[in-house]
Amino acid sequence: MKHSLLGAALITLSISAFAGESYFAPLDVNQLHDQEIEREVKGEAPRFAVPHDINFNALTDKSSWTEVGGRVIWTHRVVAPNAVSLNFGFTKFNLPASAELNITATDFTQSIRPFTSEYNNVDRQLWTPVIMSDDVTIELSVNANELNQVELELGRVGQGFRTFAQKSAKAGSCNIDVACSEGNDWKEEIDSVAVIARGGSTFCTGFMVNNTKNDKTPFFMTANHCGITAANAASLVTYWNFQRSTCRGSSANPSGQFNTGSQFPASSARSDFTLVRLNSAPRSEWNVSFAGWDRSGDEASMAVAIHHPATDEKSISFEMDPTTTTMYLKNDVLRNGTHVRVTDWDKGTTEPGSSGSPLFNQDHRVIGQLHGGYASCTSRTSDWYGRISVSWNGDGTPATRLKDHLDSANRGMTFTDTIR
Repeated sequence: MKHSLLGAALITLSISAFAGESYFAPLDVNQLHDQEIEREVKGEAPRFAVPHDINFNALTDKSSWTEVGGRVIWTHRVVAPNAVSLNFGFTKFNLPASAELNITATDFTQSIRPFTSEYNNVDRQLWTPVIMSDDVTIELSVNANELNQVELELGRVGQGFRTFAQKSAKAGSCNIDVACSEGNDWKEEIDSVAVIARGGSTFCTGFMVNNTKNDKTPFFMTANHCGITAANAASLVTYWNFQRSTCRGSSANPSGQFNTGSQFPASSARSDFTLVRLNSAPRSEWNVSFAGWDRSGDEASMAVAIHHPATDEKSISFEMDPTTTTMYLKNDVLRNGTHVRVTDWDKGTTEPGSSGSPLFNQDHRVIGQLHGGYASCTSRTSDWYGRISVSWNGDGTPATRLKDHLDSANRGMTFTDTIR
């Protein structure tokens, strides 16, 4: 038996070869597929994982602690046979300087970069990216004299049934990898786009967005129907540079290039936008850009979409004809319409998972984010994007419009350009 301090109380720690464990039975993928079709019809964000709400507090899980050389270690194993991936929501998270949280496949084939006090945030939560394993060990290590400063509670496990690098149900074959020659003139804009997860279970696309100060404040935009709210913005995870390295090359895997957590400034259902501020800026070595925008409301003479179809690798699509202004899912041109209509894609398409992705005009500036539509590889039909020009003033309050956040200096600019 080992002894250590937990707060002011002396507790007994059991040395055992068996750590605490959570087990989740295999999922019925066919049933989930039918559910996803229903979600798509309703216009809801698609899921990549089934969320399980649990409650494992590290400090009260006494049987899973050991002590070695002045450090105490908590371990918890999560097993979900045949899961495509696992991800974790720590609904209580605050670490002292000496602590390190590691998440590793139990067979050591994969791991997520360590989480330390660097990730402490105002929400006192941590939501992880996926790890491509169905058997994962979570380990917290901390100096014994700082144990009473630890807050760590595992509140949710996401059991993946489709996600990055899955070998079936891939996006349609007409999608164009951003590494193909069609993307050569759009590299700056390509680097602003990320695939995102919310709550450890749903996915969409979004993009870093510039502001009139050009100061790289980490503002990030997506669609309102992707479901990010003030209550769950802490659970946002953005994955950068998930794309093939060569045109139609081998499938990519999500890398360690991710941000976790955000704050919620504004959204509006009318033009289907959500704006958040990431808890930290993307690291400079990831070469993430901040997309410029145009709020003039002018039609684009041609348009380009950059997105993650069906949560696959990043793709690019082209509309060579002018856009029109309509209401959502309508074809009648209205000067005061809330959406930009793409009549049909000349190259590429969009799919579930592309929601929230930016639509760029001929000047490489965002004019809207994807709300929905009927486009697919087998259907040359329309898509609709919530207009930046409508979102600018939103519903008339700072919490429902863009201008207070993207033009906090009140410069009145009609457009900005993409920056790095």
